[in-house]
Amino acid sequence: MPGIPAQILILDDDADVAYAAKLLLRRAGQVTTLGDPSQVARYLQHSAPDVVLLDFNFTPGRTDGAQGLKVLDQLQALPNPPAVIAMTAYADVPLAVAAMKRGACDFITKPWDNARLAATVDAALARRAAAASPPPPATSALLGDSVAMRALRAAIANVGPTEANVMVLGENGVGKELVARGVHLASRRAAGQFLAVDMGSLPESMLESELFGHRKGAFTDARNDRAGRFQSASGGTLFLDEIGNLALAAQSKLLTALERREVTPLGADRPQTIDVRIISATNLDEARLYDAQGFRPDLLFRLNTIVIRVPPLRERPGDIPQLLTHYLALYQNQYGRPGRAIAPSAFDALCSHAWPGNVRALRHACERAVILSESELYSLADFGLHSADPVPVPAPSASTATALKLDALERDAVAASLEQAQGNISHAAKLLGISRAALYRKLEKHGL
Repeated sequence: MPGIPAQILILDDDADVAYAAKLLLRRAGQVTTLGDPSQVARYLQHSAPDVVLLDFNFTPGRTDGAQGLKVLDQLQALPNPPAVIAMTAYADVPLAVAAMKRGACDFITKPWDNARLAATVDAALARRAAAASPPPPATSALLGDSVAMRALRAAIANVGPTEANVMVLGENGVGKELVARGVHLASRRAAGQFLAVDMGSLPESMLESELFGHRKGAFTDARNDRAGRFQSASGGTLFLDEIGNLALAAQSKLLTALERREVTPLGADRPQTIDVRIISATNLDEARLYDAQGFRPDLLFRLNTIVIRVPPLRERPGDIPQLLTHYLALYQNQYGRPGRAIAPSAFDALCSHAWPGNVRALRHACERAVILSESELYSLADFGLHSADPVPVPAPSASTATALKLDALERDAVAASLEQAQGNISHAAKLLGISRAALYRKLEKHGL
């Protein structure tokens, strides 16, 4: 229920370790610490923990983890089992894997990284809350507890209830459409349509018909009347993505529609009143928009009444652990794959990676790892990332030159499709005419 703090249990015989974890996690809920497995039964008589951080060895000299596994079985037998996070020494990763096979949701090695521990507990609480709650608002998809992301969610909440047009700025893959949906859901138009138009993918010849609609016979293939996006989004929100790609002639017509609050479908002789809120987005910053060839300043002023900037992932690396945990769990559930944790060395590398494709690239890397991994722990290679130091490759012989050229052509084609699709795996696969699974195999083959 809202307002009731989460119940977190820490079971560890090292009082210093338990106290440090309690200090770190008290912001997440009410934290209880126990030092002996024999205390668990009595605790469970009056408490129902949401998350349990469980050590596995409580007797000096014992390293088999049997005591902790017994507690894990005890917790799993409850009518509403808590999320259990195994706490092990760095060398006890096999024990943590055994714990996950018996129901633990994740593991943390000691000494832990504070950001990872907090993110792991937050993710466990979020999954538990999601299982018992109705679908959350779109802003919950904007994951991260960094200052930048808290400010972004606050901006959405403040701007949403207004009727002001909004321009969302950010690099490819940061989640501009999620921000636009969040603004829509926070507005008085939330019950209306949210329609998105990718301005960068629409041919100029079709753009006017797409936005404003057409009448039967307006052009060769116009066999029926068709409402445009402005009419279809009436009472709701129209999201114009990659607005910086809009041609000059189309800009003039869009400006007229915004100024007059009406559109005239192709082939019609009377305008139609429109009632939409405009949210636009671009991967250009404002300075480049002003300098862009032919982009009208008067249209820009109409679109950017409010500007929301979405930070790239490299500027909020502290959010990476939560994102990794979220997307791995998402795709494990989607594909029916077993729950696995990330190997500690791979986790460190993933958290320090620059992620030039931002959250979209991280999400696709997680999907790739879930589909391709056959190991007990996810390795760095499972995510499509490799060591920064390339392995020397001997020069090819004449007999293999043709095959290598074909491989190079295939690699270039795959890379080009990804670039054209801006990292969208589904779109890239369609461009190549292959399935997503086949594309993942080629990505693995070529180290992309």
